[in-house]
Amino acid sequence: MPVRQVSRVRALYRRILLLHRVLPPDLKALGDQYVKDEFRRHKTVGSDEAERFLQEWEAYAAVLWQQANENRRNSTEKACFGISLPEERLNDFRDEQIGQLQELMQEATKPNRQFSITESRKPKF
Repeated sequence: MPVRQVSRVRALYRRILLLHRVLPPDLKALGDQYVKDEFRRHKTVGSDEAERFLQEWEAYAAVLWQQANENRRNSTEKACFGISLPEERLNDFRDEQIGQLQELMQEATKPNRQFSITESRKPKF
């Protein structure tokens, strides 16, 4: 990978992890791990695949940055992150990518027990 592309990858990686700081804790943890895994997985791909990979993650970073700014301006409304994936885009995915997408969806939609808050019981007198 050319030096210029390596610095582009590192800058994008850092930018995404910084953008994840605006996400709720559970989504931040999930997103950070997914980004780390994907960047690690694509370390040795060819230049064409690397370029497509970077373009997709740059688009993700741009959308997340825009949504973070919108959420900051509309602080009274519930924060909203993500976009819908059109069904026709799924035709461009390999079977492995479809599997990863399903795993990510399952993980993202799990009830979050780690951060659940239970009401403390007050002593009765």
